Amino acid sequence: MAPEDSRPRDGGSGLSSVRDIHLTAIGGVGMTALAGLLCSLGHRVRGSDLEVYPPASEELARLGVDVARGYRGENLNPRPDLVVMGNAISRDNPEAIAAREADIETLSMPQALARFCLPERVPLVLAGTHGKTTSSTFLAWVLQQAGRNPGWFIGGAPLDLPGPCAIGTGSPFVLEGDEYDSAYFDKGPKFLHYQPQGVVLTSVEFDHADIYRDLAHVQSSFADLLALLSDEAPLVVSADYPAGIEVAQASGHDFVSFAEGAPADWQISGLADGPEGLRFRAEGPGESIDFVTPMLGAMNARNLLGVALLARAFDVSTDVICEAAASFHGVRRRQEVVVDGSITLVDDFAHHPTSIALALAAVRSRFPDRRHWALFDPRSNTTRRSIFQNEITQSLAGADCVCIGPVNRPELLADDERFSPETAIEQLEARGAKGFVCKDPDEIYDHLRQEVREGDVVTILSNGAFGGLRQRLAEWLGETDGA
Repeated sequence: MAPEDSRPRDGGSGLSSVRDIHLTAIGGVGMTALAGLLCSLGHRVRGSDLEVYPPASEELARLGVDVARGYRGENLNPRPDLVVMGNAISRDNPEAIAAREADIETLSMPQALARFCLPERVPLVLAGTHGKTTSSTFLAWVLQQAGRNPGWFIGGAPLDLPGPCAIGTGSPFVLEGDEYDSAYFDKGPKFLHYQPQGVVLTSVEFDHADIYRDLAHVQSSFADLLALLSDEAPLVVSADYPAGIEVAQASGHDFVSFAEGAPADWQISGLADGPEGLRFRAEGPGESIDFVTPMLGAMNARNLLGVALLARAFDVSTDVICEAAASFHGVRRRQEVVVDGSITLVDDFAHHPTSIALALAAVRSRFPDRRHWALFDPRSNTTRRSIFQNEITQSLAGADCVCIGPVNRPELLADDERFSPETAIEQLEARGAKGFVCKDPDEIYDHLRQEVREGDVVTILSNGAFGGLRQRLAEWLGETDGA
């Protein structure tokens, strides 16, 4: 990697011409992070959203960003120099209409990130259906420990880094590469804006059934990402996901593969999880690397190894990588142990059948020989749909007891397109699990208070707030242990 440049950066942002920036749908994770980056670059930032919840509301207040409640054309008065639209905003949103009528320049979030933060940087993109948030966080942690002063932009809340975003003063800029679309006027994947000079492809599976037709359609987006790489740029690919290897092979780009089970250049072996942490060995051409980390499960072993291989391509030493792994605690809501007392509570941002299975397997590997509960929220655009009915049921079979809440926004799906909690529970009970269909999070909470017992492990599986179950259960378990 090139020598560090310690100059403060404005990202080529043209501060003289663009000072006032309005973010529509500012309360989203990515938009809040973008607001922080723009503020650090010296821009005056304001925004709007229907509602803004912690931690986004707290971060925006800390930044001094004014947030208007609700979407109205008058929110663009006084006239900003630029409007950034979140991908939840439709063409007929009052602020989208007002921006067009006033001829105000409008960008999507990834367009703005690329324009203001990535010039003169070395963008490193961590992409894939699963593991990209943890992987991007670990790469930023490794580069920080290596003294590279990276910038980063992560769609989660890191437990070790000071926040989900930073401009940094060094060359590398770490980006979580999201394959979801960007804005109503920018329907391509976000990661196509990031000009990658290095990529880790963690996994490729069918996901986001609301915007992708099938697996081949998903693969085409990742193929477009790899097509942006120069011949010299490093590419690291997980071989545990055949669809990802297919994309890498079709790209014609040289790549290094890694896997826990499939044939690969680097193999994970000797996985051992326990109270002292996760231990594993990575064996590659003519060498091996031993890792110890507080992280849980095989998926996180893969995440760490993929990042290690990319970091080594940029001359980060193996010793620094292993030291970083030993002090890395991951991301909030990714197999996060919230309470570890007489009853253990874990929170995971499960959005897909595979992520459900991986989370439950990781938790069981850390806490074996205990009764495991899964509290499942069918909320994401993937888990709400019947197309994954059997896969979700099979994934939930990794728990001994399962509570399923209501399908989010059921009225937007036809009966035959909607995931059925009742069918899933019926099939789980036929396999010997205890299952409960609950009408709302309150019923789940009440049921847990009656049924959970000492030694149980409870894992929340939701990509939303799930009625505040995390906080409510944590408070109750804290009171129980303190009694």
